[in-house]
Amino acid sequence: MDHRIHQTQSHALQFPAMKKPGVKQHISANFKDVLREVQSLKVSKHAEERLNERNITINEKEWQTISEKMSEARHKGVTDSLVITNKAALVVSTTNNTVVTAMNRDEASSKIFTNINGTILI
Repeated sequence: MDHRIHQTQSHALQFPAMKKPGVKQHISANFKDVLREVQSLKVSKHAEERLNERNITINEKEWQTISEKMSEARHKGVTDSLVITNKAALVVSTTNNTVVTAMNRDEASSKIFTNINGTILI
């Protein structure tokens, strides 16, 4: 085994260009916000059971709209919301991007919703 110290060539380190005067740089959001935006809408086990029990079907386009509106609500500071569509009423967590529970519109009309701080009408 060779324990001698060998000299190696030195290599110059290159760093990313620094901010130049007069050039405007824009940082749109922090990592947590970006990650939350790309996460897909989740449906809790409870909500999935309620959707099945109550024969509520929501197509892909409607799910996309719900997801977009939840994102808008999150940006406005809403954490828990009631989403009302033509077919259903959904309680959602914009923080977790999750549908918590679901009921059909007829059933929802006789309920009182608590622990929400926003409503989304679709």
